[in-house]
Amino acid sequence: MMKKVITVLISLLMILSLTACGNSAGQTVQPSTEEKPAAGTVNSKEPAENTDTSEGQTNESENPENPDIPEEQGTKVLVAYFSATNTTQGIAEHIANGLNADIYEIVPEEPYTDADLNYNDNNSRTTIEMNDPDARPAITGSVEDMEQYDIVFIGYPIWWGEAPRIVSTFVESYDFSGKTIVPFCTSGGSGVGSSATNLEQFTDGADWLPGMRLNGSDSQDTVMEWVNGLGLDFGE
Repeated sequence: MMKKVITVLISLLMILSLTACGNSAGQTVQPSTEEKPAAGTVNSKEPAENTDTSEGQTNESENPENPDIPEEQGTKVLVAYFSATNTTQGIAEHIANGLNADIYEIVPEEPYTDADLNYNDNNSRTTIEMNDPDARPAITGSVEDMEQYDIVFIGYPIWWGEAPRIVSTFVESYDFSGKTIVPFCTSGGSGVGSSATNLEQFTDGADWLPGMRLNGSDSQDTVMEWVNGLGLDFGE
């Protein structure tokens, strides 16, 4: 009897063992959650293929060189002026604006004060300077590349019948050979007198036109009527 019981138990154990093996063999393996990207997509961890085609191409904004653009031409004009009280400055600006010219202010290293400009004081700075033909007040700054200009207007107030000595400093500081110089002045009543011809002697090889006295209150139209009547070729 005991042997039959043992035999039955062994049989049951064998059946259970075979059933467990069958279930294990039929299970499906689950895929990893870290899947590779599908074909044709870009993995954010891996850089996409460089699609920039700018290399080797020419960008017109970065390469301004253009053989079809003509070189700059025309007459170069400079309007240089000295103006202690801003009267001559206004005329100079009218000329520069009318001709689209460059403008340069002759600025003294030591500015003139009201006391300096007192012509009733025999000891004022301007009186002393104008009584000395060799006086040459210093100028601060300079004209860059004076050589480029074809026509130079030179403006100044009339002091004691002459151009201020600082204008002589300016004229002697540059080579005006081959240039046309157009002097103009402002004053309370005096004409240009010999001021322009006296400045001319400080230059060599320049073509000086007759000087012109203008009023500080003259409009641009009035000033340009004189300029256009000079018979000069200002180009385009």
